[in-house]
Amino acid sequence: MKPGTEQFLIIAGSGILLILGFIHLAYTFLTKRLYPKNNEVVGILKKEHPILTNGTTMWKAWVGFNASHSAGIIFFAKMNILLVLFDFQLLREPSFLVLDNGFVLFYLFLAIKYWFRTPLLGVFLASICFVLATTLILIH
Repeated sequence: MKPGTEQFLIIAGSGILLILGFIHLAYTFLTKRLYPKNNEVVGILKKEHPILTNGTTMWKAWVGFNASHSAGIIFFAKMNILLVLFDFQLLREPSFLVLDNGFVLFYLFLAIKYWFRTPLLGVFLASICFVLATTLILIH
C-alpha cells in the first residue's frame, strides 16, 4: 500500500519527536548541557533527598527523570512509525487517535509552560503533523 498524506504526517511528526528524544538522551548522559550553571547547586542536589524517601538524591532523580522522559518520547515515536508502516488500520482507531493527539498535545503544553524555544518549536511542528493527520483520517 502506498503511504498517503496521513501516514506521511504521522511519520514526520514522529520523526521530529524521535530526533528530539535522542538529542535529549544524549544531553542527559553525554554532556553537561542539562546541569545547572551554578556548580554549587549540583553538589547540593547530590546531597539532598526528596521528602518521599532517602533512597535517592535529587540529583539521581533529575537524571532519571530526564532519561525516562527521553525514553518515553523515543518509544512513542518509534511505535507510531511502526504502526504507520505495518498496521495503519490500528492507528486509525479512535482510541489511538485520542491517545496519540493527547500525548503530543500534552508535550506541547509542557513545552509552552516549562521548556525553551527549540523543543517548543519541534513539539509544535510534531503536533501540527498529528492534528492534520487525524483531521485527514476523520474526514476520509
